[in-house]
Order: sequence, then structure tokens, then C-alpha cells
Amino acid sequence: MTDFRPQNSTPQLIDQLGRTVDYIRLSITDRCDFRCVYCMAEDMMFLPRDEVLSLEECARLVKVFVGLGVNKVRITGGEPLVRKNAMWLFEEIGRLQGLKELVLTTNGSQLVQQAVALKNAGVNRINISIDSLKAERFKKITRTGDLNKVLAGLQASIDAGFAGIKINSVLMRGSNDDEAADLVQFAIDKKIDISFIEEMPLGEVDHARVSTFVSNADTLKLLHNQYSLLPSTHNSGGPARYWQVADTSTKIGFISPHSHNFCESCNRVRITCKGELFLCLGQDNKADLMPLLREYPNDDAPLIAAILDSMRVKPKGHDFDLRRARPAVVRFMSHTGG
Repeated sequence: MTDFRPQNSTPQLIDQLGRTVDYIRLSITDRCDFRCVYCMAEDMMFLPRDEVLSLEECARLVKVFVGLGVNKVRITGGEPLVRKNAMWLFEEIGRLQGLKELVLTTNGSQLVQQAVALKNAGVNRINISIDSLKAERFKKITRTGDLNKVLAGLQASIDAGFAGIKINSVLMRGSNDDEAADLVQFAIDKKIDISFIEEMPLGEVDHARVSTFVSNADTLKLLHNQYSLLPSTHNSGGPARYWQVADTSTKIGFISPHSHNFCESCNRVRITCKGELFLCLGQDNKADLMPLLREYPNDDAPLIAAILDSMRVKPKGHDFDLRRARPAVVRFMSHTGG
């Protein structure tokens, strides 16, 4: 394999609007042991194995992107930890020179068994999806999830000593929107952070998102009534805007694709488990990298050229509109990577 290394430290992924791309989100599987209502259909059809990137191909892709100036990599799914031998990939990525952050987004179901190994592999931070602290409600949202198992995984991660642990929560009106303050207090008690993510119009779902949508502006207003919140300059490298809960170590992030468009500072791209390089979560602009990986197994030059060329079509931003009869993108969140 070509050992591509830039001759200087200047990032080379600059899009048509002058934005530097230094963060990739890589999905290593479309499979998951949960079926969250905003992410997947209840009866999913998963990809055949030969249509999914091998772990070796995933490692090669990450190495190329790091060579092009990317310094943050988030591994996603599906549920990445259900991928057989996934720990090998974390270990390979964790030793790359030039990588500042290796981050995992997970549903937490496998963390009791794998938290320590992930820490040893070089994972810096973990985001765990928890949308409810009520076991029955949690099961309804995830369709198959066990809250106690996830909470045990969260505690295992805390005990393993990760530099950063954060809960991700999607609030849905009439489902769990009454738990915002409870989720924040849980994060405070655990001395971890939390982000609220507005539900995104992706994929076919069995409910009208306009009726379930909860604005982060409303959530912030509610929390202001219960906590002393201080504006924070903290930047996790993604789209979240943070507030510090006074007299605690907890920060509250808000990822608001509807109520606050964050596209002007977008620094990231997503790679699906099929090797599709999506330049925007809410658009269909993409480059297919799998054919290049397989046609040129020992030459990274065509792959690098395709990645550099893709920067020319990275769109200005997404175009989410809850009033549409159909989603902005008919592509499940689990397909693109959570």
C-alpha cells in the first residue's frame, strides 16, 4: 500500500467554500441490536457481507484521510461494536500518527464487555445514545433495547477512565420530551456531558416528524428555568453548541439542524459501511470509494484523487424541512452512520 504522507502539516481537504474538512465519521456496519424509531425500520433488510467494507478497507481509508489532514475520526454504525473483530480496527486506527481524536458513538449495549479494551486501543471519547431513563419507555423507543444493560455499559466506561463521555438524546414530542431535565440531572450526577439532537428527516419512518419534533430552542428555554446555564466556548469538533451547568462539570450540547443551521462551519464528511463518501448528511452528493479500494488494492493514488475531487461538490448545507410530505433524504440514519 502506498504510504501517502503530505510534505507539510497543512490540511489538504478544502471544499469549494473554503471550509477545511478535518473530521470523518466512518460507519463500519449497518447492523444494530436496537431498532430505534428515528433511525431504523422495525424490519430492516441488512446489506450482504460482500457489499460492506472489510475492516482492512476501513483501516486503509482512515489512514488515507489522516494523511490528508483529518485529525478526528468517529466510528459509528448501526452499532459498531456488534461488528465481529471491530476491536482490531480500533487498535489499527488508534496508533496512527497525526490522529488527535478517536471517538465512538454507540448504543452502549456492548460496553460492559468492551469498555476497557476500547480505552486501551486509543479511543478518547465515547458518546452513548440514551433517550429515556424509564425502562419501559426506553424499550419502546429502541424496540429491543435493555436500559439496565446500557446503564451498566455507561458505568463501565466511566470506570475505564475515558477522557470524555457524553449522552446523546433525541427528544420526541409525546414520547420522551418530558425527560429533558431528568436526563440533564442524570448527566450531572454521573459527572458526564449530554447533547440534545433534534430529530432529522431521514429515511422512511412510521410517524410524522412535524408532530414529534422538539426544538432545541424550547429545550434550552426549559432548562434555563431549572439550571444556571453559562454560555460555553467548548468545541468538540462537531456541530454542537454548548452550555456549562454552573457549579458542575457537566456541559449541555445542542445539535440543531432545524432551529440553528450549523452548515457555515461544517468540517466533516461521512463514509458509509458501503464505502460511500457523503459530503453532507442531508444531501445525496457522494463519491463511491469501494470500487477504488478494490480495483487498486496496492495504490492509494486513485483513492486520494477521488477524495480531493469530492471537495468540489461538498454542498453549502442541508435542506431539512419538516413540512415536506417525504423526508429530505430517503436514507436511514443507520445507513449513513449515526
